[in-house]
Amino acid sequence: MISAAKPVIGAEELRAVRDVFKTGWLGMGDRVKAFENKLKAMFGRKHAICVNTGTTALHLSLDSIGIKKGDEVIVPSLTFIGTVHPILQCGARPVFCDVDLRDLNISIPFLKKLITRRTKAIVPVHYGGEPCNMDAILSIAGKKGIRVIEDAAHAFGSKYKGALIGSFGHITCFSFDPIKNITCGEGGAILLDDDKTADIIIKKRILGIDKDTWNRYQHKRSWLYEVHMKGYRYHMSNINAAIGLVQFEKFASFAKARKKIAAWYDKKLSGIKGVKLLSHDYAAIVPFNYTILADRRNELIEYLEKNGIGAVLNYIPNHLQPFFKAEKAILPNTDLAYSRIVSIPLHAGMTVSDAQRVVQAIKDFYKQQG
Repeated sequence: MISAAKPVIGAEELRAVRDVFKTGWLGMGDRVKAFENKLKAMFGRKHAICVNTGTTALHLSLDSIGIKKGDEVIVPSLTFIGTVHPILQCGARPVFCDVDLRDLNISIPFLKKLITRRTKAIVPVHYGGEPCNMDAILSIAGKKGIRVIEDAAHAFGSKYKGALIGSFGHITCFSFDPIKNITCGEGGAILLDDDKTADIIIKKRILGIDKDTWNRYQHKRSWLYEVHMKGYRYHMSNINAAIGLVQFEKFASFAKARKKIAAWYDKKLSGIKGVKLLSHDYAAIVPFNYTILADRRNELIEYLEKNGIGAVLNYIPNHLQPFFKAEKAILPNTDLAYSRIVSIPLHAGMTVSDAQRVVQAIKDFYKQQG
């Protein structure tokens, strides 16, 4: 089976974890601090705050800027439920936005129509690593005093107009789960420049405890502490950070491998009747997945799986989930995209031979279908 996605990990990551075990300090400590410093240097931000998942990164960010019951947060429906639950956890209402069919990112004209006096935040998702129109989003938000929290789970290493996603804007959240562009095994990070918000996030990350983070970084425990606010147990461990530090050094090779396979797909899948490709600029992005719009999508998935090729849906739109049906969102582009999207294998461990097998199977399917 050629997996749709999988981590590329090896002896170096195992060695790094073993080194953490030898210290006996498995929780948040110096490895986390080192990983945060790597992120700050890469993105040129004042603050990089590591947490245990990308979902908690979003929740901490929303909670720390004061999102609460009665507020509205605009988010694309075509995203993983992990983008939406943090809004619900704050007591706010997710307002689902339609997408642009060229790249499956948030539709700017549709976004403008959704803004009300209750809108307090926008959570754009950089689908597949392709950046959203951040100039337009930040301009719209700025005029209304709305905060923008980017879900950049797919976009580690991608650039928007020459600037890394995460190096500008209000707040950017990354995910380092097993199949992302780099992995910590599990983890996330919040990047921002706002000192006040960062201070709140840092405290809320560890149960609202004040003045304890540095002690943990120094492998010390302070038995005297103060709690100043409601918080969560969302911090990253040294084990996860150790994996991330190794992956960070491998990222350049991972990015090159992903771009090579994606560009090869573009060339070989172009012109196949029944397949439509999304728009990508591999000089600027590091692709997270490779999604196509396919006729007879469900049949194609079954055919690929029978031939040992993994294929997944990224994603089932949230407005179609039973939990959100009361919202009665009308999103024509999202509905159309969902009827056709399928993500075929893409990860840094793939070979061109693997990709050839995937493309040949897709060609064979459409030939057999006439």
